[in-house]
Amino acid sequence: MKKIGIVGGIGPASTLDYYNGIINGVREKTKNDNYPEIVINSVNMTKMLSILSLKDWDALTDMLINAIKALDAAGAEIAAIASNTPHIVFDRVQAGSNLPIISIVKATCEYAKKKNNKKSIIIGTRFTMSSGLYSEALEKYNIASVVPSEEEQLVIHNIIFPKLENGIVDLEDKKKMLEIVNSLKVDNSADALLLGCTELPLMIQNNDVDIEVLNTTQIHVEEIINQVL
Repeated sequence: MKKIGIVGGIGPASTLDYYNGIINGVREKTKNDNYPEIVINSVNMTKMLSILSLKDWDALTDMLINAIKALDAAGAEIAAIASNTPHIVFDRVQAGSNLPIISIVKATCEYAKKKNNKKSIIIGTRFTMSSGLYSEALEKYNIASVVPSEEEQLVIHNIIFPKLENGIVDLEDKKKMLEIVNSLKVDNSADALLLGCTELPLMIQNNDVDIEVLNTTQIHVEEIINQVL
């Protein structure tokens, strides 16, 4: 099995899901108690958010490349960034990395294609929703997308930060989130909901909506497992 390096801490709660998901997933697939070596470089989320708020893509790229270089030095053979938003600069980071990096965006788009999704609602951080990160990627797979209005994006972003990023699920926040999602679904005849933030699965599960839920965390973990093995 390959040694996997994870850029984590963005946020801490979902990094735990990655760690447990990889170990349990490998054990399930191999039918034994072995699991891969995992190196986690937990970066400072507050620092990253400051960089994102300034849209300083050079600083974000440097931060991620340095994080992956540390994983490389620790013996990792492949790497993954356990967060959606930093993938805004994925191509630049991959170009500056000696390690192959497993993209959460590519894995999710390929999964959506296999599921024959035609139109997906995209929710996540304001950075993810407004950047075109997923809408542009899905278009390459002939999948249309819908993003919330600017006002709705702010509501969703403020639900994610600070509570959800710290693993806190507020039932009133969940109600607001689902109201936005269901309205977008009805108005746009969407057949999928893309959870474009790795903390969103803490709040929204498959049975919360009657359309396909694209859990990017789970999809990413599955792709990591495939490549580890």
